[in-house]
Amino acid sequence: MVFEGNNKIRRKIYQTIDGLTDSEFNRTPSTGGWSPKQILEHLALMETYIASKIAGELKNPKSTKTSKKIFILSGRLLMKEELPFQTRPTNTYKTISEIKEELHNSRIYLLDVYDSSHKEQLHEKSFKHPKLGLIPLDQWFPIVGLYEKCHLKQLKKTIDDVRINSNSLEAVE
Repeated sequence: MVFEGNNKIRRKIYQTIDGLTDSEFNRTPSTGGWSPKQILEHLALMETYIASKIAGELKNPKSTKTSKKIFILSGRLLMKEELPFQTRPTNTYKTISEIKEELHNSRIYLLDVYDSSHKEQLHEKSFKHPKLGLIPLDQWFPIVGLYEKCHLKQLKKTIDDVRINSNSLEAVE
């Protein structure tokens, strides 16, 4: 199944945040960077953005055909540059269940785009990744999972930092 890998990573993400309080979930690490909430919000926004781009290219008669790409997951993020505006997380406090709902909705949207597409069009059309160039639409679906896998490592490190910082604050009080 196309989404088996994506679903496996998503389950690992949920396991990673299991046991966090909403306060810890929204806390920015002492070392800087995004809070766990911002990481997951970004993933939901990115999945929605990619699904929208795929849907747009499916309707684009001038969409370019390109060859399949080979991806090697190095554990580092696929894109370390300015993010599309639509994928930037907010500083708004959100509960874990609110973010889980956003992740659920973004996944449903991606599945809907896939289910409503003509599979041959997914091979025949593409859109551009900022660093990797044109990628066939059918490869964007597993890229979502790879992207989440890269952020999973960041999420684990962030949660460790947030919990250490949280324990330090409790010891001082």
